[in-house]
Amino acid sequence: MATDRGRYYRDPAGGPDLISVTNALQSIAKPALLPWAAGRAADAVIASPIVAARRARSEPAALRRELVAAHRVYTDDARNLGTRVHERAVAHVLNAPYPADPEVEPYAIELARWFRLWRVDFARDIEAIETTVLHRHYGYGGTGDLWIWLPTGPHGRRQLWLIDYKTSARKPDTVVYDEQPLQLAALRHAPVLLLPDDTDAPALPVRRTALLNLRPRSHRLIEVPSGREQFRAFLAATRTARYLHNAPSAYNTILPPWAPGSPDRKAA
Repeated sequence: MATDRGRYYRDPAGGPDLISVTNALQSIAKPALLPWAAGRAADAVIASPIVAARRARSEPAALRRELVAAHRVYTDDARNLGTRVHERAVAHVLNAPYPADPEVEPYAIELARWFRLWRVDFARDIEAIETTVLHRHYGYGGTGDLWIWLPTGPHGRRQLWLIDYKTSARKPDTVVYDEQPLQLAALRHAPVLLLPDDTDAPALPVRRTALLNLRPRSHRLIEVPSGREQFRAFLAATRTARYLHNAPSAYNTILPPWAPGSPDRKAA
């Protein structure tokens, strides 16, 4: 559920709300975001330089607002695309109908290629898709994309992987961000799997974790660490996020007792 503090999960068992994994990771500073946001504003100007120049004279305040918000529009569009790709992935695995979506289809084709490359049998190899996990002790929840058996062990022995889909129209398929191993660690170490009827089941015994980077013309499976070190780092992020969500927005000004406005000042 969306809140003014970001996304939280409501616990079906009636406990306190659980911060979402992605919400907790928002507390990590991302220095690359500032130049990226500036680049989005620059792209908007470069795309229509004459119009931008005219508006800079005729309506500078409105133009400034739009340029400042350019990165948010791009982020919302990318998030919406990612959601639709995830929905298409579920439909593909379940062999369910999905409405025509030309923007999503290139990613679906790459996902299908990846399944064929690994000779995945959906009934045999896939344990779960788009499933919520909970860690009530540490107060968080998240949703994993794909739990799948792959023949990656010694002598081709099958191992259970937890895989997170990552989509982008522009980024290379080699991209891994610093917080993504922490995200997978959080999902991997959550002890409870939430079933469709909101009852609990034990977590699946994940052996390895990876990102499946999907691009319009390529894909790449990249293994990332998700052990105790990454899990401890994630827990630190949850503590930081909770502090920031509950911190006061204003603090008292301290004045000497003799200053005007001081609560300790004695009436003359």
